[in-house]
Order: sequence, then C-alpha cells, then structure tokens
Amino acid sequence: MSWSWVSVNGSLIWQLTRQTAYLGVVPALIGLAISVPLGVTAARWRWFSPPALAAVNVIYAIPSLALFIALIPALGLSDTNVIVALTLFSLCIMVPNVIAGLRSVAEPVRQAATAMGYGQLRQLVGVELPLATPVIIGGLRVAVVSSISLASVGQLIGVSSLGYLFIDGLQRSFPTEIYVGLVLIIVLALACDLVLVGARRALTPWAAR
Repeated sequence: MSWSWVSVNGSLIWQLTRQTAYLGVVPALIGLAISVPLGVTAARWRWFSPPALAAVNVIYAIPSLALFIALIPALGLSDTNVIVALTLFSLCIMVPNVIAGLRSVAEPVRQAATAMGYGQLRQLVGVELPLATPVIIGGLRVAVVSSISLASVGQLIGVSSLGYLFIDGLQRSFPTEIYVGLVLIIVLALACDLVLVGARRALTPWAAR
C-alpha cells in the first residue's frame, strides 16, 4: 500500500468519490419517484401487479454493462446513460418494495380511515404511505447501495467514477488504486445507508428501532 500515492492524488480521489455518489444516489431517487405511483397502481388494481413485476424482473436480468452499451446510440457516452440504466435497475428493487409496503397496511386501518371520512387520496398520503415508509426506505437503501456499486462499471464506457481506480490499477499492476477504490465504495455505501436509516427514524418515530 503506497500512502504517498493517496496523498498526492487526493483531489482526484475526492472528485471520483463525488461523481460515484452522484451516479449512485440520483438514479435511486428517480427510481423512488417512479416506483411510488407504479406501486400504488399495482396495490390498488391487483391485475397490474403481475405484469409490472414481470417487467422489472426482465430488466434485472440484463447485465449492467450490456445495458450501458445498448443505451449508447440514444444517450451516448455520458452520465445520462449511466443514470438511466441505474434508474431502471433501481425500479427492480423499489417497485416490489412499494407494493409490499402498501399491502402490509392492515385492512382495519384502512377501514378506520374511511370511517373518519378520509378520501382515497388523503388515505393514501396520510395513512398508507406513512405506514409503508419503513418497507419503502428499506428498498431505497438496497437500491442506493446497488447503484453505488454498479456506478463503477460505467467507467468501462468512459463515464468517470471510482471504477477508474480499478481499471488504472489493474492496467498498471498497482494494487493501491484498487484497494483505495474498494474501500471508498464501501465507505460511501455505508454513509448513504446510515443517512437513510436516520431518515427512516425521523419519518417513522412510532416504528420500533
């Protein structure tokens, strides 16, 4: 392990870490925004659930590098390419979790909300989604960690990330870069996961820790 290389290349390491965080977090948040209406639709109309889950399972079966390459004609070698691909992968995790979270709300709770005069929209926003939040955030945690990991693969199509350290370290037979990239991805994933755990506790103070 060459610590001098780490100190000399601190700015490069920081830049790659920020880029990886961006490529990891943004697709998961976009996936959450798309998954909530899809999950609500699937929970409301049961017939919609099987095709929705089948579609996301098909997407999940596509290798990440193959999807990056397939998007090149439309999106080029850009951050957008990786963000779109990782957003699709995040749907594979988020959609089932949103459906499961909404279906976990007990029927007596829904009936009580209806008896109190809650309309469907108010019941969804004020009762069902808050109760489903722990399950939804659980899926978001997995999606963020997965996106951070897969973002490094984007380096193979020229999109800057911590994957650069893996490729450059391998090409130069310089393991220090590989170790630094590996440690930073783990630390970044853990940091994002802790933030989401804190968000879940803040949003659901009634839930058991």
